[in-house]
Amino acid sequence: MWGPEIAEAYDATVAERFRPEDLVPTVDRLAELAGDGAALELAVGTGRVALPLSERGVPVHGIELSPHMAEQLQEKPGAEQVEVTLGDMTSTRVSGAFSLVYLVFNTIQNVTTQDEQVAIFANAAAHLEPAGRFVVEVGVPQPEELRMGEQGYVFEMTDDHVGIDTYEGPVTQISRSHHWWKIDGRQVRHRAPYRYLWPSEMDLMAKLAGLQLEDRSAGWRAEPFTNESTTQVAVYRKP
Repeated sequence: MWGPEIAEAYDATVAERFRPEDLVPTVDRLAELAGDGAALELAVGTGRVALPLSERGVPVHGIELSPHMAEQLQEKPGAEQVEVTLGDMTSTRVSGAFSLVYLVFNTIQNVTTQDEQVAIFANAAAHLEPAGRFVVEVGVPQPEELRMGEQGYVFEMTDDHVGIDTYEGPVTQISRSHHWWKIDGRQVRHRAPYRYLWPSEMDLMAKLAGLQLEDRSAGWRAEPFTNESTTQVAVYRKP
């Protein structure tokens, strides 16, 4: 689902995530957590986070399933500083130990079974040095939006983008996102399944991997996490 058409248009579809007010706090927090060590980004994509983090002096390695997304990264300035390994983030191993492993922008939901999500936590833990941290940025399911009896939920409708989510039911926790973008005068369509997961479920996955919850905030600026939070940045620590 991350073929050449989507890869070529990807940065344009998430342009708001490149804004300094969004990206700088992300990189600041990750650089702080990495300290003097190296970082590993799971699903590194086109390098939105990896490249500016590398520019901050943090050695960054990436794992990416889509060769087309990796090609987009490799065409950008500074790409020579970010080594990318093609593979599945549930199982691909790279050499070395890292002070930080991170997975941002809801990408843990790209794998659509609980077993695969558990495997991501285990793989992250295997790459961490003692006292290293695994950071996950992901949305918090909103019960009022899980309208199982409805065909779809329109979450955005603008001149350049229409986004619709559909939900299959509470057993599989699968939602499907449907997007239509207008980019450079052409229409780009993307449709993909996602498995949403709850904060408590993530904490149990971390515990199974030998990790401990260190901090959970509602965003990269350490906003307090409350019952009303729609996003989370969870930090898990390896003993």
